[in-house]
Amino acid sequence: MATISLEQEINPWEAQAARFDFAARKLNLDEGLWRVLRYPSREIIVHFPVTMDDGRIEMFTGFRVLHSQARGPGKGGIRYTPEVTLDEVRALASWMTWKCAVVNIPFGGAKGGVICDPKKMSQGELERMTRRYTAEIIEFIGPEKDVPAPDVNTNEQVMAWIMDTYSMHMRQTVTSVVTGKPLNIGGSRGRREATGRGISVVCDEALKHLHIQREGCRVIIQGFGNVGSNAAKLMADKGYKIIGIAEYDGGLVNPNGIDVCALIDYRQRNGSVLGFKGAEAADPVEMLTQECEILIPAATENVITSRNAERIQARIVCEGANGPTTAVADEILADKRVFIIPDILANAGGVTASYFEWVQDRQGYFWKEDNVNEQLATILAESFDDVVRYSEAHDVNNRIAAYMLAIDRVAFTIKQRGIYA
Repeated sequence: MATISLEQEINPWEAQAARFDFAARKLNLDEGLWRVLRYPSREIIVHFPVTMDDGRIEMFTGFRVLHSQARGPGKGGIRYTPEVTLDEVRALASWMTWKCAVVNIPFGGAKGGVICDPKKMSQGELERMTRRYTAEIIEFIGPEKDVPAPDVNTNEQVMAWIMDTYSMHMRQTVTSVVTGKPLNIGGSRGRREATGRGISVVCDEALKHLHIQREGCRVIIQGFGNVGSNAAKLMADKGYKIIGIAEYDGGLVNPNGIDVCALIDYRQRNGSVLGFKGAEAADPVEMLTQECEILIPAATENVITSRNAERIQARIVCEGANGPTTAVADEILADKRVFIIPDILANAGGVTASYFEWVQDRQGYFWKEDNVNEQLATILAESFDDVVRYSEAHDVNNRIAAYMLAIDRVAFTIKQRGIYA
């Protein structure tokens, strides 16, 4: 393995590109298609002013990257963080292309972001920034072009502002321009829990595949936001033992299992998991390397790297976050025979439910939550089987199998459509 710096190792675009290149090589992908699929088709950078509450005019920078529209409109979230970069958004857009193809839904990949700190902004400032960002990219988004969704530090309210801004410009209500909206303006039942539900489904499938009993299966979850908390609750209800929760401000551990519902209530009241009486405080960084059957990194990128991969003791790593494991760490975990459920499969419940919401908006007919959950479970279980079969047929790990399966599907579509030149 070539020696690289940690900075190179954790660069999300380089990580995505390395895995794409490896999978494309395994597929013997045509050189022309390789070039088409390796790079995004459109990258937008916008700089725009927003009037702050004190009358100051602040300049913000936003991004929207469209990786592919070969299989359908672009699809991908919008994140608001001080750390967002073009490389990160570019990588996430590419991952969305592969994620949609792995679960075989008719979208391509896209992603967006604005460099800001929403924790330091008022509701009014966030609304004005969101609307101006939407206006800056408005010609590039739409139900048949590119459909945004919530991501880090964005939510139903942000999606409502985007939908309203787009609708005002179109002079008609267009609910299908975004997903992850409030129910009363075209949102879907089950959407909020969908990513966590998808994680629980693929973990069930992994236990069956590896012949591990679910009852008492020990789980550690990094991140207790929407994804982590819903995964924890759904898995605890099924009999998994949630023994650890790692958050940015501290961790909790209880070998006998944490009462997840009580913890969710506690966090809603206190804004943090710290001080919860049903578990002992623990170092959140060290918790990643504690003994368990399933480790679920469900927070941010690059939490499993060359610096800690050797100490991972989990039998299964189920990637609730995008890009939590670096390519270098992948090789280490493969040597340790850790069964990885890669992000482009593990957290695809969110985009699958977003697809359901888009379909419902376009139909003007909305499904019952049981129907959403049933269809979601079916798609995720079938996709897990597809990836495992591909892995066994091509003698590669699950991540490379997922990439190969996705690239194969997108490349096949491009060949059918032909290259317009």
